Amino acid sequence: MVEARSQTNRKWLWAGAAVILLVVFFTARYFLRERLPVRVATVEHAMLVNTVSTDGRVEPEMNYQFYSPIATTVKAVYAQAGDTVPAGKLLVTLDDSAARAQVATAESAVSSAQANLDAVTHNGTQAERQASAAEIQQDRLTLDQAQHDLDALTKLVATGAAAPGEIIAARTRLNAAQTSLNAAEQSAHSRFSSGDVARVRAALADAQTGLAAAQHIEAQTVIRAPITGTIYSMDATPSEFSAAGNLLLQIADLRHEHVRGYFDEPDLGRLAVGQQVVIRWGAKPGSEWHGHIVRLPSAVVTYTTRNVGEALIDFDDSSDGLLPDTNVTLTVTTSSEPDTLSMPREALHEQNGKYFVFKVENGELARVPVVIGSPNLTQVPIVSGLENGDQVAIGTTNGQPLQAGVPIKVEQ
Repeated sequence: MVEARSQTNRKWLWAGAAVILLVVFFTARYFLRERLPVRVATVEHAMLVNTVSTDGRVEPEMNYQFYSPIATTVKAVYAQAGDTVPAGKLLVTLDDSAARAQVATAESAVSSAQANLDAVTHNGTQAERQASAAEIQQDRLTLDQAQHDLDALTKLVATGAAAPGEIIAARTRLNAAQTSLNAAEQSAHSRFSSGDVARVRAALADAQTGLAAAQHIEAQTVIRAPITGTIYSMDATPSEFSAAGNLLLQIADLRHEHVRGYFDEPDLGRLAVGQQVVIRWGAKPGSEWHGHIVRLPSAVVTYTTRNVGEALIDFDDSSDGLLPDTNVTLTVTTSSEPDTLSMPREALHEQNGKYFVFKVENGELARVPVVIGSPNLTQVPIVSGLENGDQVAIGTTNGQPLQAGVPIKVEQ
């Protein structure tokens, strides 16, 4: 009996020892197993800024461009690119011989058209008027003679010295002379119709327009500075031929510039007048210029391979150092929310349209669902699911995936 009890106690002892060994084994395994090295971030209140980035081009507010008005030769150049010149300074002269010939031809056309108008408004030229007056005088003499002949024949018929048929012939000659006189007088007073006058007036107006155009072209062969400004482009070279329409030079007041920004179509709804813009130029790393949107896009256009809207941006400070036609990058602040509970965007995960994070709890990762607001490129606003001070995993340092229930060690 005692021996049986002793055997039973030994069995319980072995069983207890086995349980203790298992507990020790699993406890040791738990504490000694490899921990997942992770980088973490703290959920905290911060300023949440949303931005839109794009490219743009610097432009003078008032840009003056001069082109060759005709195919000609550059006679002389009196300034160079980069020069700041006063208003009125002579910059370039072109060979104007062809332009002067065009002006002379146009002046001749105006004189001819004016002479034609004088003629139709005064019933002909002076020679035509003199000829008409002489014709009228001759017709009057002929009429007087016909009347005298008719009177004489009438007396002769009364005495029987002439036949009645001669009176008929004389009266016919009188009527013909009267008709000829009436026609000459009518022609002298209204030689031209109203349609003739209108046609000649139109020809004169056309000739005057041609003269004005020729004079304008001639004036463009001498280029003077329209403003006090800087010549930032000079393509004119003395003695070189320039085809009609070739750009010769550009001048602007570089103290007054703006930026034309090219914003992709999906971003247009986020833009508003007054939004702040940071302007950067790759040629000057570390330098920044600041401005704000003054005009929103009015249409979507094709720019290179993109559909964009063009917005104008004014500088808030000086644009010194930015040359015209410089390509710049733009960062527009579209919204700014202070004291927003947020976390890095890398900590956010999505599955089946629902968002979650791996929160650090008691040395392990726990999968926690979250509700978020509108994120920017780096931060995510937290609406619910996390509190200020919580730590969330943003990735591992050994390339292993994040998993819930896995013990971790925090890496910097």
